[in-house]
Amino acid sequence: MSYSSMSQSSITAPARLTVQGPDLNPPARYIVIEGPIGVGKTSLASQFASRWAMQAVFERPQDNPFLPMFYEVGARYALPTQLSFLLQRAALSREIAATNGVASPLIADFLPHKDDLFARLTLPDDEFHLYRALATQLALTHRLPDLVIYLQADPEMLWHRIQRRAIAAEQSITEHYLEAVCRAYDTFFYHYDEAPVLTINTRNFDPLASDADMDLLLERIGSMRGRKTTFVKGTP
Repeated sequence: MSYSSMSQSSITAPARLTVQGPDLNPPARYIVIEGPIGVGKTSLASQFASRWAMQAVFERPQDNPFLPMFYEVGARYALPTQLSFLLQRAALSREIAATNGVASPLIADFLPHKDDLFARLTLPDDEFHLYRALATQLALTHRLPDLVIYLQADPEMLWHRIQRRAIAAEQSITEHYLEAVCRAYDTFFYHYDEAPVLTINTRNFDPLASDADMDLLLERIGSMRGRKTTFVKGTP
């Protein structure tokens, strides 16, 4: 894999504002949208970047040459896939850390801390320990987000979304793998306490397709109190 693209900034300039009024002020200076593949985190981060004139930094799975082979073959390509993502996230983490104290607010579609989530899920113990040793040597620099929005989804819904968007490299993904990913994300965020987390259950809730759902999401973000909150549409 060539990492020449990482020598250029991955942080996207603010998009043109699409709304006026109070949306000029984001609810936090650094927001991360997280969740399993197919849940819509990149699209939602893009929407918020435009709404609040935030700089955006996006993960680049398309730059990982091992990912399609991992989806197709599995364990044989798990380690190089994880190492490739580790190097990418290390570069992106340095860029994010460098923005600390900068006036422009920032939004991202990934949390660097999740590296262990996928490594633990896909690697056998010996390769996981090797992976962790290399990650430790990299000494990743993290800027903690002010808010994490975790988009929670069920595997069947994710599988249908992945099939519908028809990205060739993703067509080998199975519901069984998505079940494991969803469990891993739930476990990760159950224990995660380094930043406030708003968990959004996306069953019957799609803020990208529904203005009413977007309004509900913005309301929940604005009214969040404490370190962890979960929102399920139809509940108080």
